[in-house]
Amino acid sequence: MLSKSSTMLLGLINKQPVNAYEIIKILESMNVKWWYNIADSTVYATLRTLDKKGLIIGVSEKNGNMPLRTVYSISDKGKEELRDTLINSIISFDYDSNTFSIAAFFLDFFQVDEQISLLEKRVEVLKKYIIGIEKWVSQPKDRTAPFQHITIVERMVNLSKAELSGTNKLLELIKINQKGNE
Repeated sequence: MLSKSSTMLLGLINKQPVNAYEIIKILESMNVKWWYNIADSTVYATLRTLDKKGLIIGVSEKNGNMPLRTVYSISDKGKEELRDTLINSIISFDYDSNTFSIAAFFLDFFQVDEQISLLEKRVEVLKKYIIGIEKWVSQPKDRTAPFQHITIVERMVNLSKAELSGTNKLLELIKINQKGNE
């Protein structure tokens, strides 16, 4: 499975061939720094890693008097790895909400029916997760768990419910958009 930075960059490269500077500018225009900060040095290091793994293909280009630049496109291996990572990030729950946020940003990698199916699977996972946590929270408070432990578990319930709400909203919007396009 790809790291969050690798997923973000591979997802952007999948949309269109770009160079490192263009990726940095795209990330700036998306205001990514407010929810997942990727330093410029991380962009360059991640591109080198993706290239070494054969997930992207870099081609050097010369544009007029400008210095040589490397434009990256995604390889077939990169598309497979991106697909696997996106699926895993969508249908599983992680308290690091950036994992899902990055995957959701690239939902258009999939056909609409597959987007709906993946999000419906995520809803089911979240519902089961919430039921499990709430079961623990609803047990008598006279157990030996310290109050901090109970408070943290209650926080986990709230985070899970927020993820469920956001996923349901995204699913609803995709379905509305799908009906509008029929």
